[in-house]
Amino acid sequence: MVGRSSGGFDLPFGAALRRVRLAAGMSQEQLGLEAGVQRNFISLIELGQNQPTISTIFKLASALGMKASALVAEAERELDSKGTRQHRRRPSTG
Repeated sequence: MVGRSSGGFDLPFGAALRRVRLAAGMSQEQLGLEAGVQRNFISLIELGQNQPTISTIFKLASALGMKASALVAEAERELDSKGTRQHRRRPSTG
């Protein structure tokens, strides 16, 4: 359930989770109970200190009444809005 920092995506995902959670009118404790996740883990995600596994993303999204893909899309929007998205060059195929 606990993932380590993956450089660059932690804060946008945490910010998106916090924004969606608050919009749903849920506390960290409520979200934790609904998702079967410890409240302090949600806090660490929101602070960008930990990242959830894919199974935890599905649990969080379900507890928030949304698809996991929608939650990840929120994080992508957060990443784009902060201008922190790092574009990587693709290797040439020629």
